[in-house]
Amino acid sequence: METTGIIILAAGASKRLGTPKQQLTFQNKSLLLNAVHTASLSGSKHIVVVLGAFATQIKQAIASEKIHTIVNPNWPSGMGTSIQTGMQHLLKVAPDIHNVFLLVCDQPFVTPNLLQELHELKQSSGKRLAACSYGDTFGTPALFDKSYFPSLLGLTGQDGARKILRQNPEHTITLNFPQGGIDIDTNSDYELLIKQ
Repeated sequence: METTGIIILAAGASKRLGTPKQQLTFQNKSLLLNAVHTASLSGSKHIVVVLGAFATQIKQAIASEKIHTIVNPNWPSGMGTSIQTGMQHLLKVAPDIHNVFLLVCDQPFVTPNLLQELHELKQSSGKRLAACSYGDTFGTPALFDKSYFPSLLGLTGQDGARKILRQNPEHTITLNFPQGGIDIDTNSDYELLIKQ
């Protein structure tokens, strides 16, 4: 994991929720802090958090963490711009990395073990891409080999990294992670999470 960087995407405005989802509390810490701690405990030394909406208040809440934060000025244009911003910053601070994980802050059941397992699966399979599968789809957490860094840097607008996974099924291995389908977009999503 030492040559693997992690980008946590946390730039969205949480419009359907009406409050910054990054700061919702789950198990006594914010969803974003939970993602940051998961990333830190995975063994990666290079973690970049991409902020956008509410950047100033969110940045203060994670100021004591040993991570890099970067604000994507184009966050309203979509996730592609946040991935691009995160990649540019990660390659500046860690130019020698071989892989990059993409994480979102609203999948509360991602664990350090899951990230390590996905990393090991990619290594042992010889594939260049690894993603989690849940429901009838696959996506984050997802791991990209450096041969796909140009593709990540080329994402724009609403295009997320799933586009790259879909275009390269023969190079992608998936890990079953049923709880990956639990993400927080609405108040009812959050209420369900709290009840669990």
